[in-house]
Parts: sequence; structure tokens; C-alpha cells
Amino acid sequence: MEYRYLGSTGLKVSELCLGTMHFGFQTDESTAHQMLDRFVEAGGTFIDTADVYGAGASEEILGRWLARQPRDKLVIATKAYGAMGPGPNDGGAGRKHLISAVEASLRRLRTDYIDLYQVHVFDDATPMAETLSTLDGLVRAGKVRFLGASNYAGWQLQKSVDLARQHGWEPFTCLQPLYNLLDREAEWDLIPVCQNEGIGIIPWSPLRGGWLAGKYRRGMDAPPAGSRADVRAVDGGWPEAWETYANDRTWDVVDAVVEVAEKTGRTPSQVALRWLMQRPGVTAPIIGARTLEQFEDNLAAAGAPLDDEHMQRLTAVSDRPLPYPYGLLARFRRR
Repeated sequence: MEYRYLGSTGLKVSELCLGTMHFGFQTDESTAHQMLDRFVEAGGTFIDTADVYGAGASEEILGRWLARQPRDKLVIATKAYGAMGPGPNDGGAGRKHLISAVEASLRRLRTDYIDLYQVHVFDDATPMAETLSTLDGLVRAGKVRFLGASNYAGWQLQKSVDLARQHGWEPFTCLQPLYNLLDREAEWDLIPVCQNEGIGIIPWSPLRGGWLAGKYRRGMDAPPAGSRADVRAVDGGWPEAWETYANDRTWDVVDAVVEVAEKTGRTPSQVALRWLMQRPGVTAPIIGARTLEQFEDNLAAAGAPLDDEHMQRLTAVSDRPLPYPYGLLARFRRR
């Protein structure tokens, strides 16, 4: 396992981040603790959760494990925004909810501080200044060490950075966006903002719910029964749904991932993860395996770079024409 600085901070984290979304939902506590033990054994230090995962169950499972660990050797990240109760202030990124949410997360995680506290989704109902000044207060109170955002648009992230700078508040130092070989829209605005402002990038869904893990192949006319693509389609068209990705571009990308995997003696999951780990600005993809077998496969992506030829092959096949104004601006780029 290698280690990287989180953006322009002095905080070093492992090149893979262990995501715990499935803990207490599709992964029981015993298996979750085995994953955590194995992750640390392999040199992993960076663990991500959120209060809404399992309605607090993920944080509780992580907290019971964390209570037996040397706390300062680990970097624990969690998120707040989602509704944690029926009340009108039980969700969002307003001051009242964020202060309550951080206290509840600290209790569930059984820790005195959170290394990275992230706003899970941009809150269009709360003034940015309210969110940012509240987060700054949490850092000053010692409850939180660093701040991050997830699921922001480019202008929202840049305005947050500018407001924090203007008022002398603690800035966002990390972004958690959707980013993988099939979803590269973060490259249009978000990643340039991060690179320009020294913000680390920890992508979620690096395998796009299994689409890049080798289980989906050209010629299939429906997803495997019980897969995320199958379930999401029934649930009402979540992003992993079959209808969203079953197209020629996806099959071209999948074919290339499988081809590179065969040439390098790796699995498709490891190839897709390595491509992301080697992309500009990326700090650590978040691996969110449900089973120990999936986890071990993902973990093997650490410390084994792809060569330039294979990186270029994957980048080229997953590229697509840019919409306006990005395509026009690319034509007139001067550097």
C-alpha cells in the first residue's frame, strides 16, 4: 500500500479508501470487522462512512471495531446531510442539523474527533455561509480535523472555496465525486477546480456498481438476477440501472478493461481501479465491496501500476465528445 497527501494538506492517507456503505445492510458485522482487520493489515489507513448508511448502523459497526484500534493511526471520514429522523431539521446542511449530526456520529463512532467531515450533498435550501461557518466552528472546537464535500457541481465547489477564503474559514480539502471509466463528467469542471485549489479527490463507485468488475459482457440482454443493475431498475431507474449503461460505449469500455486484464494477469476490477488511481488529481478511490472475496480482489489493486500503454488504451476508449462549452474550449486551449 502506498500513501498520498490529501490535496494540499499535510495529511497522508492510503491509496485506497475502504467504503462502508454496505456495513449493517448487505455485509454483517462479523464480515465487516474481518474486512477492516484485513485492510489495516494490508496497510490501509483511510476509511469512509456516512450517518445515513444503514440509518447509523455502518458508523456503529465501525465504531465498535475502532474502539479496539490505535485511533491516531487511522483516518476516519464520515458524511452528513441525509435525513436521520422525521423532524424538519433532521437533514440538510444547516447549522442546527450539522451540529446535531456531528455529535451523533462521534457517539456512534466512539471517537473524540472525525478526521474528515463531509457534506454528503449540496444543500440548495441553506445559505452557503451558514454551512461553511458551521463547519469552521466544528474544526475550531476540535470535533473535526478536515472538511470535504460530496455530490457538488463545479460552481458550488468553487463558490464554497471562495467564500471560505474570503471569511477566513476552514476550506474544503477533499471532494468525493462519482468518477470511473464510465462516468467521466467530473473531468469537465470538478477535477479542474480540485487541481487548481489543492483539493483531494476520493471517487465513489469506482467500479460503477459492478459494471466494470467483469460480470457484465457484450451480448447480454439483461443484467444478472439480483445484481445492482437489476435491483436499481426495479427501484425506479437508479444510475446503475441496465437502461442507463447497456449501450455500445459501455461494451467498448468493458471489452478494453477485460483485454487489459488478460494481458496483465489482473482482474477487470483491479484494472478499472488502477486506471482511476493513476488519473490526475485522484487521491484514493473508495472501494465498497459487499463480500470478503470482492474485497480481496479490490485490495490487490494497491501498489501495482498500469503502464502508459494500457492507461492510454483505457482513457481513449472511455473518452467521448465533449458538450458545449467544454468541447469548444478544448479546441482553443493554449497550453
